[in-house]
Amino acid sequence: MQRIYLISTGGTIEKVYSEQSGVVENRAAKLERYLRMLRLPDAEIRAEHLMNKDSLEMTDADRVEVRDRVAGLLAEGAPIVISHGTDTMVETGRFLEESFHDLKVPIVLTGAMTPLGFEGSDGLQNLTESLLAARLLAPGVYIVMHGQVFPVSRARKDKDNATFVWA
Repeated sequence: MQRIYLISTGGTIEKVYSEQSGVVENRAAKLERYLRMLRLPDAEIRAEHLMNKDSLEMTDADRVEVRDRVAGLLAEGAPIVISHGTDTMVETGRFLEESFHDLKVPIVLTGAMTPLGFEGSDGLQNLTESLLAARLLAPGVYIVMHGQVFPVSRARKDKDNATFVWA
């Protein structure tokens, strides 16, 4: 059985609609509920909620917190998937790439343009693809979105088309 670590940092993938405020916001982790919908008989997913932030609100201190948690998990020798807001996903990914020069496992960042549970959400697809990619990719830092895999240094968000493209 393959172990994969899933670190949740928030972002659109985990946003919920607040009836009180009338806006979509990060309130609580919900990835584990969606993991239970997937059929992963030969994978052991260890999910960990690290923070719940919109990526536009992520600070350098938050990226250091992500890096430190990843560093602690790398000793386990298992792939790591990080759910992250798409606006600064590349920035965090490049920070991780600069922090870890001799990776033995892949680190995959993913997220969503539309929150999990919303009509037309890409979140479950991206999460599923990321879990598969983490099992197949060579060591390195990647972004997996919309059926594509990008080395983090070659990815950029195309806001006009709500996707990622080659940089």
